[in-house]
Amino acid sequence: MKKIINSVTDVEEEMIEGFVLANGRQVRRLGNSNIILRRNLNPNKVALLIGGGSGHEPAHLGYVGYGMLDCAVCGSIFTSPTPADFLKAIETVNNDKGVLCIIKNYSGDLMSSEMAMERAGSQGIKVDRVVVSDDVATIDSEIGRRGVAGTLLVYKIAGAAAEAGLDLATVKSLTLKTIDNVCSMGMAISPCTIPASGIASFELGEQEMELGIGIHGEPGISREKLTTASDIVEKMLKQILNNLDCTDREVVVMVNGMGATPLMELLIVNKFVNEKLTNNSIKVYDSMVGNYMTSIEMGGFSLTLLRLDEELKSYYDAAADTFALKKWKQE
Repeated sequence: MKKIINSVTDVEEEMIEGFVLANGRQVRRLGNSNIILRRNLNPNKVALLIGGGSGHEPAHLGYVGYGMLDCAVCGSIFTSPTPADFLKAIETVNNDKGVLCIIKNYSGDLMSSEMAMERAGSQGIKVDRVVVSDDVATIDSEIGRRGVAGTLLVYKIAGAAAEAGLDLATVKSLTLKTIDNVCSMGMAISPCTIPASGIASFELGEQEMELGIGIHGEPGISREKLTTASDIVEKMLKQILNNLDCTDREVVVMVNGMGATPLMELLIVNKFVNEKLTNNSIKVYDSMVGNYMTSIEMGGFSLTLLRLDEELKSYYDAAADTFALKKWKQE
């Protein structure tokens, strides 16, 4: 295992310290905790909170800022935050407008956030939750579809709605609408290695690829011979469009690198995604290409489509200013 670190026991702590030093004008750390907050919390808007494991940088702490999240609770690598950390975060961002927790559909995240919300509710805190489940590769699993990179687009819509001053019920409704209109699927050509274990999450031959991988190094739903970018896109789009009818609709495309994939290759993927969607009478409103939700150093990418209507489009176009995503208001 080759990692540019000091000690496997200090990875998360030193990463968080480095992040705050890089983004100190926008965020602050709550004491010595793994909780990252907007430097100036706005008490006149619904507070948006996300909790999840580290190892997905820039998610989730990179999306704390204007127009997106108010707080990110960071667990250890690929590990959910504790209920105590969730509760501390809810208490810190709480205001009269209420708190909305955006949770990915993983058992640990669900359990920790639910326990924290119950305790917060007993204190009279107005708190609610939505669960993102955009991964079409796991639609038939026991837990249902996992929450993966499409979560970023959920942050974007929810953040804009909260910034506009909408109440908790309305922000939640718009967030659920976004969740209903976003689907993702991932693939890998190489695994990732958690520093503490030093063991690759799975093994692939030189000419093998894994379709349907998760963001925690989970192997996919099928192992196939590595083929061209165009063929890979076609396989993934077919699965996504089987779950999200986008015919004659506008969509946002997000090509997300898993950590080790060169931008050159992600841009090649984006070209073929756009071509295939256009050939299927689907209009691409916007394309996002980059590393948005990674799996440490996994090689591969995920593909996300967000199906738009005029309401979602208006919130997608709203301004945002965070470490990992900056967006200027569209005229």
